Amino acid sequence: MQRPETPGADVTPLTLQSAWQNQLSRAIRDPRELCRRLGLDDTWLPGAEGGHALFEVRVPEAFLARMRPGDPHDPLLRQVLPLSAEGESVPGYVADPLEEAAHTPGPGLIHKYAGRVLLIASPACAVNCRYCFRRHFPYDANSPSRAQWEGSLDTLRSDPSIREAILSGGDPLAASDRQLAWLVERLEAIPHLKRLRLHTRLPVVIPDRVDDALLGWLGNTRLQKVMVLHINHAQEIDQAVVEACARLKAAGVTLLNQSVLLRGVNDSVAALAGLSERLFEAGVLPYYLHVLDPVAGAAHFDVPDEEARELVAGLRAVLPGFLLPRLVREIPGEASKTPL
Repeated sequence: MQRPETPGADVTPLTLQSAWQNQLSRAIRDPRELCRRLGLDDTWLPGAEGGHALFEVRVPEAFLARMRPGDPHDPLLRQVLPLSAEGESVPGYVADPLEEAAHTPGPGLIHKYAGRVLLIASPACAVNCRYCFRRHFPYDANSPSRAQWEGSLDTLRSDPSIREAILSGGDPLAASDRQLAWLVERLEAIPHLKRLRLHTRLPVVIPDRVDDALLGWLGNTRLQKVMVLHINHAQEIDQAVVEACARLKAAGVTLLNQSVLLRGVNDSVAALAGLSERLFEAGVLPYYLHVLDPVAGAAHFDVPDEEARELVAGLRAVLPGFLLPRLVREIPGEASKTPL
């Protein structure tokens, strides 16, 4: 799936792009190139090309560098390598598993839970994770221009029960800093808004995204700032990620992490405990451990609920309580995440 660029966002000439934008533009988008760079056997190519036809490959160099060459079961590679299984039709696995279409009152605006709304700040991602619950999301209809954003902002202005604005995507940090600063300036002018939350993978897959420009608008807002990172395995956290997290914390950002429980990636007590320990070393608190959303193309990642509960019981035996993520499922129509 080719995600469009953000309408209304600033387009910077290549020669003037920042380091992170250059890295984003050079991300691997060819499954053959991904397999070649990691020295994978040719037997992986048909599945990689078949999955790519359904949902395109996108892997930044900084993320690729943390993978083990020659290992098709590397936990980072497993998250981004297309497989033939993605083309299989599995009962219960659908294009919109969270039924977000029913909670989209306007372009780029999703309102499912009391007190908070979600804004699709960018349709683009720096990395295309194969299990993404929005891999089939209609971004072409949810990428508002600045003029269209005003309609969504009016919705927030008219509802004093909304206390928190959540920037999501795609990945919100794939948008330009000028565009994000414009949006946050308008959000913080809404008196009843108290918090700004960003759900992002960019500081992990391209740590250079946490630059002075981002820290400028993020550090200066009056809103309380929460950033929910998405990290599934300790191997994702290298020194560059640690340093990016330190810069965010210095700007007054509370850092949390949510993971997805994925077969072949982190479905062991050792992997999950190692992730929690490494997160805390980087100044990030474990928040949620999601069971897989049943999105079409991702059934091969599923870990049954009973096995998930056993894994969390094993974690409880080896981790202090503050490093134990909450095991949850998102059920359409429920008022919040459902604990398992």
